[in-house]
Amino acid sequence: MSYVFWQYTWIFFILLLLAWGLGKYLYWAFWNEGHSKLSRVYERIEKLIYRMAGIRSFDGMNWKIYCGALLMVNAVLLGLSYLLLRVQHALPLNGAKAENMEPTLAFNTVISFMTNTNLQHYSGESGLSILSQMLFVTMMMFTSAATGLAVAIALIRVLGTRGKTIGNFYQDFIRSIIRVLLPLAVIVTILLIAAGVPQTFTARTTVAALEGGTQTLALGPVASLESIKHLGTNGGGFFGANSSHPFENPTPFTNIVEMLSMWCIPAALPFTYGYVVKKRRQGIVLFITMFALFAFMLSIVYIAEKSGNPFVGRLGFSLDQGNMEGKEVRFGIPLSSLFTAITTSATTGSVNNMHDSLTPIGGLVPLALMMLNNVFGGDGVGFVNIIMYAMLAVFLSGLMVGRTPEFLGRKIEPREMKLIVVALLVHPLIILVPSAIALMTHLGTEAISNPGFHGISQVVYEYTSSAANNGSGFEGLQDNTPFWNISTGIVMLLGRYVSIIAMLAVAGSLVMKQPAPVTSGTFRTDTITFASILFATVLIIGALTFFPVLMLGPIAEYLTIH
Repeated sequence: MSYVFWQYTWIFFILLLLAWGLGKYLYWAFWNEGHSKLSRVYERIEKLIYRMAGIRSFDGMNWKIYCGALLMVNAVLLGLSYLLLRVQHALPLNGAKAENMEPTLAFNTVISFMTNTNLQHYSGESGLSILSQMLFVTMMMFTSAATGLAVAIALIRVLGTRGKTIGNFYQDFIRSIIRVLLPLAVIVTILLIAAGVPQTFTARTTVAALEGGTQTLALGPVASLESIKHLGTNGGGFFGANSSHPFENPTPFTNIVEMLSMWCIPAALPFTYGYVVKKRRQGIVLFITMFALFAFMLSIVYIAEKSGNPFVGRLGFSLDQGNMEGKEVRFGIPLSSLFTAITTSATTGSVNNMHDSLTPIGGLVPLALMMLNNVFGGDGVGFVNIIMYAMLAVFLSGLMVGRTPEFLGRKIEPREMKLIVVALLVHPLIILVPSAIALMTHLGTEAISNPGFHGISQVVYEYTSSAANNGSGFEGLQDNTPFWNISTGIVMLLGRYVSIIAMLAVAGSLVMKQPAPVTSGTFRTDTITFASILFATVLIIGALTFFPVLMLGPIAEYLTIH
């Protein structure tokens, strides 16, 4: 136990250093504080891209224009990607002879990668050509992450400045790729290649098997995809086994690199926020709150998996090793549990173990983290969600003391709260309603591989993962059918864009407000007291919303085996 404690402690310490340093770098990258040789290099590259794209104006946008530009860029990329998947068989770099994708699967796949979900109803090494893995998957991993990061930067800009615009989407989008995602991806790619992750244009290779005979192995540009897959909180695997595959994640070292990669940008944004609003304690409070929620959830999944399945114990088998079903021996329970908690808190969706094989309470944790959808969260969008909950906590606190709620000198009034409530209600709505429909129809239930309470969990997990733009799954579900492809595609679209539009509208409303003076009666939001209120607000709202469906799934399953 002490070994696990110190293992976790060192990883958390490295994360803190990365988050602090990267938070300061993001502040420099988007607010361009000071001029250096590096910034001039970035500016030359960006000017070339602007010229090629025909972008001539960098004036600030109101929230409607910013949102329109975001949706237009995403729609164009969506259309081009769909066309690529429908004709990939006739294109080059297709050594594996991957066929053109069926229309409903292509529909689901392009939406999945555009919305930063990366839900895969296909197996990566056989469903896509190398060209599709590069031009579609890897490209979308950059652009979807950049979209989310741009939204967070726009909101932070509003909270930290007194201007009348929320910025320019094209500038935020390009800077997210050129100054943040691309340099970090190069560094992580080099680390992964050095640790043994393949990077080649060869699609297949034949090797001599240990038992005799030969075996054909799938290859490709894996390391470059893995780097942005985690840095962009994307999660789609080059191989069907995702990050449990030895070519994607061969060693404990690569496992730690991948965990820190998907965690570092979401963890850095609170520090960037603190720099921008000139209240570093405010950013630290947000980080502490999210980390406390994360540590609470991690402790539950680790204890559950380490305790094992009592039903197996009653059959006469030892539980000394815990629940090792669906886990790689090279990672064990500690790093598998940590990976599970990180990938669903940062809404990445990458997996190094089979979530469908988790114990009932162990499986409840990734479900709960995706249902909350703000414990660090994906690049940009997770930070936007925690700010939404912070405004809600301020509003509730203001009501209790009879004072108009304020956040960073701006009054939180009915218009902002209506938009926030819309975003809050849409999330459970697009999880619970489709889950109920799937469980009532044979089109949904015929996909369940494990009937009973676990089957309910499989269905709810699929829609929760889609709504939270996570992409992991209880992979016992047979989900590559028109019903699941279309329904989860719609859920992914709503889960991504409703909250983005709502929070951009909130930003547009806040930017027009006159700052309210800070007085002795102003409720401070940079204290442990506020962190406690925010922690409680997140948990209470999550519990009230989702506890009934959790009772029908993982909790009921837990009770049946004890």
